[in-house]
Amino acid sequence: MNQPSVSNWRASWIWGAGCESPRNEWRCFRHSFVPEGTLDQALLKLTADSRYVLYVNGEQVGRGPVRSWPFELAYDEYEIGHLLRAGQENVIAVLVIHYGISTFQYLRGRAGLLVQLDRQRLTSPSESVTISDESWKTAVHSGYDSSSSRISCQLGFTEILDARGWEEDWIQTGYDDSGWESATAIGPAGMAPWTSLVERDIPYLTEEPLYPSHVESLRAVRPAAWSAVLDLRSILFPESSDHANVIEFCGLIATLIRMEQAAPLTVGMVDSGRTHARLSVDGHWLSEDRYVGEVPERYTTFELESGEHLLLIDVTGSCHGHGFHIGFDSSASFTVHAPALGPEYVSSAPFVSIGPFDVIEDIDHQPRRLLERNHPDYAKICSVASLADLKTFTSWIHPIKNQLVNLNDVFTSCVWKVNEQVYPVPSAMQQAVLATPHSASIPVYAGLDTEIVIDFGRELSGYIAIELDASSGTIVDGYGFEYMSDGWRQHTYLVDNTFRYVCKDGRQSYVSVVRRGLRYLALTLRGASRPVKLHEIKLIQSNYPVANVGSFRSSDPLLNDIWAISRDTTRLCMEDTFVDCPAFEQVYWVGDARNEALVSYYTFGTKEIVSRCLKLVPGSSCQTPLYVDQVPSGWNSVIPNWTFFWVTACLEYYHYHGEEPFIVDIWPHVNRTLEQYLKLQNDMGLLERSGWNLLDWAPMEQPREGVVTPQNMFMVKALRDAAEIGDTAGESAVADQLRKAADKLRDAIDLHLWDEERAAYVDCIHADGRYSATTSMQTQIVAYLCDIANGDRKSTLERYITDPPERFVQAGSPFMLFFYYEALTKLGRPDLLVADMRKNYGYMIEHGATSCWEMFPWSGYHNNPRVLTRSHCHAWSAAPAYFLGHQVLGVQGLTPGWDKVRVAPQPSGLAWARGTVPLPDNGRIDVSWRFEDEGLLHMRLEVPAHVEVLTEAPAGYDMKVELIRLP
Repeated sequence: MNQPSVSNWRASWIWGAGCESPRNEWRCFRHSFVPEGTLDQALLKLTADSRYVLYVNGEQVGRGPVRSWPFELAYDEYEIGHLLRAGQENVIAVLVIHYGISTFQYLRGRAGLLVQLDRQRLTSPSESVTISDESWKTAVHSGYDSSSSRISCQLGFTEILDARGWEEDWIQTGYDDSGWESATAIGPAGMAPWTSLVERDIPYLTEEPLYPSHVESLRAVRPAAWSAVLDLRSILFPESSDHANVIEFCGLIATLIRMEQAAPLTVGMVDSGRTHARLSVDGHWLSEDRYVGEVPERYTTFELESGEHLLLIDVTGSCHGHGFHIGFDSSASFTVHAPALGPEYVSSAPFVSIGPFDVIEDIDHQPRRLLERNHPDYAKICSVASLADLKTFTSWIHPIKNQLVNLNDVFTSCVWKVNEQVYPVPSAMQQAVLATPHSASIPVYAGLDTEIVIDFGRELSGYIAIELDASSGTIVDGYGFEYMSDGWRQHTYLVDNTFRYVCKDGRQSYVSVVRRGLRYLALTLRGASRPVKLHEIKLIQSNYPVANVGSFRSSDPLLNDIWAISRDTTRLCMEDTFVDCPAFEQVYWVGDARNEALVSYYTFGTKEIVSRCLKLVPGSSCQTPLYVDQVPSGWNSVIPNWTFFWVTACLEYYHYHGEEPFIVDIWPHVNRTLEQYLKLQNDMGLLERSGWNLLDWAPMEQPREGVVTPQNMFMVKALRDAAEIGDTAGESAVADQLRKAADKLRDAIDLHLWDEERAAYVDCIHADGRYSATTSMQTQIVAYLCDIANGDRKSTLERYITDPPERFVQAGSPFMLFFYYEALTKLGRPDLLVADMRKNYGYMIEHGATSCWEMFPWSGYHNNPRVLTRSHCHAWSAAPAYFLGHQVLGVQGLTPGWDKVRVAPQPSGLAWARGTVPLPDNGRIDVSWRFEDEGLLHMRLEVPAHVEVLTEAPAGYDMKVELIRLP
């Protein structure tokens, strides 16, 4: 384990003058120097808060830092000697993006950059050649719009870059930075909040250019006339920037619409997030039947006379950090203004806020209260009909900071098309998007914008790069999404997956600095005075660097495709940690990563990323001893199952890699959190807590209050797994206490949560003592996996698992199928496991999936029949890549580190199969088998000499083994 240290740092933290933690600031730093002599080695170390892009002499060197806790901030090291020119000017340039808000992968600290370059000449010992200090120059990057909107609660901000507002050669030598300010030294290495610095413990991510498959469509389009994105969370509760918890509020937004003439006005709430907003026009609240569409996208049209009209928007509800997208359109000219309430309200932002009349910060594992919606002034303001009436409530009215309203609302402009005309795609345009030297002109349509939808052919994750020739002021809007069918697009509500690039004149290129996940990219050209020539568009794929060591092929082409999308999904969800999905969140969810780690062992043989993920979790003890469910994160949220899965994942990591020092280091953290969970047992001896008690996206009862049965069962398993960790760490006495606690909890589950009438375990006991109305397969599967039942009850569970009753709630997500497949494996029924894969994952393949879905359409999460899933790439769903290697190929480690391995193939109706399973540190196991004669299976193995192999024939078959030992 890397030890935090600051002793070898001589550099100072630097930033510009002004706010310690500015919102959405894009700041440039430069330092020029002339090294003497011949450079043998030059090692540059740096880190930043929040993210950086590093350039040396104009060449991009790296991005970072990896996500980490501020009190153990990771730093990167780059060897740059080959980029330096002895005796000449050299420049280190760094673009730093400081969020100024907390997200699901970052806790707000303060803005800062720390750089140190140590060099070694052939003729002298190591010496520091340059450090970040007040000799550096800095300037805010004026090309980036700091009022760009939040991407989502999980992520930072969208990009809006005006290439006319900045000189891109600032990263080069010879650039005149005399107009820049000198950097301000804000403190030494080791200052708060970055009290410890930790060397990066994983390899650098890949950057591989990938090109589109084709252009899907060409359209002339017109968006709504006016739109904006409001950060309601920061508007109504500014203190929320320091965390990422859910905020509930009671409040309104007001604006004035000035119509040049009488005409209909359409209001579109294109993505209202979790807010079921209501509209009042001149004191008249619109009834629900006046809206078209469903939350989060709704529209309404009403007649307005010429002149000013007061629009109130009741935004009472909850917000996690998503933008509130609203637009207006009319055949008549109109303007949008903030109500003129006095000089103290003067602002270019076209809205004012009213309230809040109540605010709640929801910390998931703490008791909740209901939002107060009955404040008398709230009711009075809701009845106002004019600006004059509104002025009587000025104590509740506040101007909105310009930075909290984005008037370049790319998402609304891409989603809400008032007019569109479809054209055939020219063949030259198809050539232009491929990896060829061809270019193509994108046409301009009078009075309309031009949209092309580019299909990359599969889900990708990385950075968009474009090269084009355009007139000055041409706007290029990009919008990435994952799924479309027969022209219908599944929009990324709650995720503003967009960027805007405003062109300078001539040929130019742009590389995004914000990671995105997508399959489709809609590029819309607006305001072009001449056709735009597209020279190149690509996505720079960026993932954790892994080789495709694992493989699987069989006599069933469908299983082969299922294995491939499972592998590819896992890779796409490997960044600096495992992440749930590349498009919607990019968040390290602790429970998801347990399953993802098992898949990655069988596909890539990964090690460092798993270790890194597991070690990050205890850092959340600064928020709660129960450990939060996504780390490092500003959302103080707990899902107990996720902590329990983390305990199991720690043990499974040891079983795969055999690293006893890891077990010794992690043991105190495992024991400490389980001690806290044991304190939450009620009088019945069952775990009972208030909070998010999730297991599956399905209509089973898993309430916030009460006893949730699968959660208790997984706690039994976590206690047993922790006991094994304790034994390995040399803490057998404590381990024995954990086993006793597990047995006691198992007995309490069996006593209180079995329903004799249903002959099944109930899903929960509600806080009022009611048993759940639902009976789910999820609960029965978990009971069997965790060895809760004995005797007749166990036999009953086995029948349910092999033949699920229709009256039981079924799995709503492929995540739950992982546990179902574990149960079938334990039962010795790989045939049912493979059959279920063909059915459920085959459904994904049938509907064009190139990666595994987060949930199934029957989960109940969506009501729209066209919406097959939320995320179309979610690694918690990649079970087949593990189970096909573990069961069909039959490769299973028997000892920690896999010095001893069993190979027990399970044909499951296949005629042949072959593939590879990586070993933890060195080498791999190659397996191929096929039926030669009826009842005789021939298996060929290639295994390194240091691995002991046991082979086992499938039940009912003879097996001939050909074993090749590799040196």
